Amino acid sequence: MGNAWFETVVEAQRRARRRLPRSVYSALLAGSERGASYRDNMAAFAELGFAPHVADLSAKRDQETTVMGQSVSLPVIISPTGVQAVHPDGEVAVARAAAARGTAMGLSSFASKPVEEVVAANSRTFFQMYWMGSKDWMVRRMERAREAGAAGLIVTLDWSFSHGRDWGSPWIPERLDLRAMARLAPQALSRPAWLAEYARSRRLPDLTVPNLAEPGEPAPTFFGAYGEWMQTPPPTWDDIAWMRRRWDGPFMLKGICRVDDARRAVDAGVTAISVSNHGGNNLDGTPAPIRVLPSVVAAVGDQVEVLMDGGVRRGGDVVKALALGARAVMIGRAYLWGLAAGGQAGVENVLDILRGGIDSALLGLGRSSIHDLTPDDVLVPEGFTRTLGAAPGPDPR
Repeated sequence: MGNAWFETVVEAQRRARRRLPRSVYSALLAGSERGASYRDNMAAFAELGFAPHVADLSAKRDQETTVMGQSVSLPVIISPTGVQAVHPDGEVAVARAAAARGTAMGLSSFASKPVEEVVAANSRTFFQMYWMGSKDWMVRRMERAREAGAAGLIVTLDWSFSHGRDWGSPWIPERLDLRAMARLAPQALSRPAWLAEYARSRRLPDLTVPNLAEPGEPAPTFFGAYGEWMQTPPPTWDDIAWMRRRWDGPFMLKGICRVDDARRAVDAGVTAISVSNHGGNNLDGTPAPIRVLPSVVAAVGDQVEVLMDGGVRRGGDVVKALALGARAVMIGRAYLWGLAAGGQAGVENVLDILRGGIDSALLGLGRSSIHDLTPDDVLVPEGFTRTLGAAPGPDPR
């Protein structure tokens, strides 16, 4: 048996690919159309450099911060992602891993585990919602999350009906009935370790979304709930302000790329915003979040917490985002690959990789704390940044 520990997020991805059935692994590969935004999310970080020191370096480095009132031991929190059928324990394993490493978790309303179970595993859980269904139904979902003990609310806006991938989309059934299982059997049998995990758990991968169930009703399927989202008219800024009033705790708006949208979010009363393009799984051609982060921070960073979500694979990526003004980053695929590779321990492994990379970068930069980072620590090439939704002006750096 090989070493269960892995040293990079890239290795976690390789192990996930070897372990998961083809359709399941393909479902984790985001991007839409030609995948330009997905590739840019990662490529942009490689364009940034560091300006390190070699002496008078700090013997101790502090990574602690707060996100929406929650103390976290490192500036990395779990981004909400939908049905996590890569492992039987799904979001509960992720919640336990995040708790073990002292950080917070975002739980998708499209998750495969109920909010009550996830909050029990990690009290620093932020419940995520989309604008879908009636206002009465949305209020009931908020009340359920509040009663479960959710520490805050994340409202995701960076998801449009962008579909069609040049490399093809995986076939995912509505339900795992006999017909679907027969079609997927060859893939599953070719991945005996993944199949054995589910056999030991005595349950099949769950494609339902319990957090979108009405009281006393069975949980809808992922695609059933997705269909309802598609049929709900998109929200207005007045609708976002209404949601903010109905949720009296910490409130994050996820999906900001433009300066004017960031200012409207502040006007709506949010606690935090996440600069994000949904991992490149939204409107293809949207710049990488790290490119638009400086302009958003310059516009509203003194009024709300600004986080960044997209393309983070290394601790150095985290430090680059923090140096350009982010309070913390959110990770998605990185922890899903860890979950696939090793369950709870795999997610902990990913968080440890990022923590170690952050520490190494702080050491090289001569910083004793993430709070000491400044844009001067990062080499930003000419033309790197993008300013969307604002009149032309000086570079925000």
